Formats: sequence, structure tokens, C-alpha cells
Amino acid sequence: MTRPIPPPIVISHLDAQRIEALLDSPQADALDTRALEAELDRAERVAPAAMPADVVSMNSTVRIRDENNGNTRDITLVYPREANGDPGRVSVLAPIGSALLGLRVGATIDWPLPGGRSTRLTVVALDYQPEAAGDLHR
Repeated sequence: MTRPIPPPIVISHLDAQRIEALLDSPQADALDTRALEAELDRAERVAPAAMPADVVSMNSTVRIRDENNGNTRDITLVYPREANGDPGRVSVLAPIGSALLGLRVGATIDWPLPGGRSTRLTVVALDYQPEAAGDLHR
């Protein structure tokens, strides 16, 4: 079985720099960050002011739908120090966080679950994106 081709992603230069610094920190040493590193490698990088308004960036609040059961949930993509255990705040170092980074509204991804299962997640809406809101230095 072939793996599905992942959708293209866009990341701001600022987010990429901050995430690369995070990956070089001791905080990331105990984690498997290969998927996030691969996402950074394949991403189109743009200036924050040029970030398309329909792309999930750091500190964005996004609505996702689980295509297996139709459930939706809102999450905010954050840096680990801001995750604070709130289920609505997902670290970019978490598998779902690294998978959502850079996706456009309407994109669908396969997301692995424990026990070898997987689900398909669709980005339904982007309720807040810092770049679109003019908060370019968050």
C-alpha cells in the first residue's frame, strides 16, 4: 500500500526559526521530532506578512473534523510552554500539532493513532491566525 502524498504546506520564516530553535533545545531531546523536521524541510517558507490567511500557523485557532466519526473540535496550535494541559491547546511537538502546521483550510491529513490505527482529519475553518490579524511578532 502506498502512502498518501501529504498536502503542500506553508510556514512563515519566523515560525520556522522559532521551531528550529525549539528542536535544538533540550526540551525536544526526549521526543521523536522526525515528522516535524520533515514538515519543516518540505514547507514553503514565506515572510509573516505574506502568509496566506487560510493557512494554520503558530498560535492559530483551527477547527478540525475527524472524517471517521464526523466529530469536530477547536484547537490552538502553540509552543510547548503554552500547552499547559488544556485539551484545546496543542503543542507543535505533539504529532497532531506538527501535522496541522502549515495546512490550508480544506486540507485533509492522515493522523496515526495509538495501536496502529489512524484517522483522517480535515481543517474545516481557521478561526484566528496571528498573521491575518496583524499580530506579526507574536
